[in-house]
Amino acid sequence: MSAPEKSPEKSPEKLRERPFEAPWEAQVFALTVKLNEKGVFSWSDWTKTLGAELHEAPERPYYESWLAALEKITQANAVVSAPERLARIDAWDRAAKSTPHGQPILLENGARTDGPSYDFSPV
Repeated sequence: MSAPEKSPEKSPEKLRERPFEAPWEAQVFALTVKLNEKGVFSWSDWTKTLGAELHEAPERPYYESWLAALEKITQANAVVSAPERLARIDAWDRAAKSTPHGQPILLENGARTDGPSYDFSPV
């Protein structure tokens, strides 16, 4: 019996060519690096948080664990509160549902007049 062939999609050569499956993965990666550079958290704290997420849900796609770890570490370091994080998730969900297919998702597409308002301007 021979060893199973590696999927061409996930081969080391393909990963070097295209390490991210979607633009959001590159964005969450870049955001993590920038927050670390700004001193929001240490790289050792980051690796512990990411490792815990990977261990907690080994079947979850890698960058979904990365995002979950980033949410946890920013909340733990008071960069974003739980209500702010949930409001941001809700705002993106509403915006995505209100955006025609093929168009960029803009937060203002899902603007809401009821409930608390948070400033989502880039920092």
